[in-house]
Amino acid sequence: MKYYLDSAKLNEIDYAYKFYKIDGVTTNPNHIRNSGKPFLVAITGIANWIKENNLEGKDELGNELFPVSVEINPHLDNYQDMIVEARKIHEISPNFVIKIPCNLEGVKAAKLLEEEGIRTNVTLVFSPSQAIQVGRINARYVSPFIGWKEASGDDGIEYLKQIVKIYKEKGYKTEIICAAVRSGKQIAECAAMGADIITAGLAVYEDALLHPFTDFGLKKFQDAWDHTEGN
Repeated sequence: MKYYLDSAKLNEIDYAYKFYKIDGVTTNPNHIRNSGKPFLVAITGIANWIKENNLEGKDELGNELFPVSVEINPHLDNYQDMIVEARKIHEISPNFVIKIPCNLEGVKAAKLLEEEGIRTNVTLVFSPSQAIQVGRINARYVSPFIGWKEASGDDGIEYLKQIVKIYKEKGYKTEIICAAVRSGKQIAECAAMGADIITAGLAVYEDALLHPFTDFGLKKFQDAWDHTEGN
């Protein structure tokens, strides 16, 4: 199970890489805004960080060493313009994977970009039927949104279960990123369902490490330590 970080803040990316072994990053326009930097400044900063940490390029299997998903302008509404912008973003770093919306024009763009060798992450996926076509065009990643589904009252894990089952039965190579993950419970459920990757904010990963019984047990052992003769 790979962990990606939902963020465009360099301090968060650096911290999570050093201490939590994150395997990649996913960004979107919200993350860029929250970084406090203009789009090009933010993604160029991430590209430079990748170089500084010797993570640029691909491994022996042709996979990006540290993939960073960068979303195109969400106002683009035809596949030709999407492709033009995707090429520009990809030129900034070979590690950049282009995030494309799962709609009619987006799927066209993703198919053609994959044929060019520009890897894509088809995002805003909310149904198994959407995910099927993403797998058929051999996109690098598909991003079903777990947290958003559950926030609206839908069963996010059940639809993920269907996607995983279909991908395995059909032999699709597209990797499944559980996106918009909001809790440790969802992390565990996505892992149990067989998803390839989790992407979440730093606070979600850190909260998932906390448990009141860990604190209770530690306090119990501290008390025992303090009352042991010679300590």
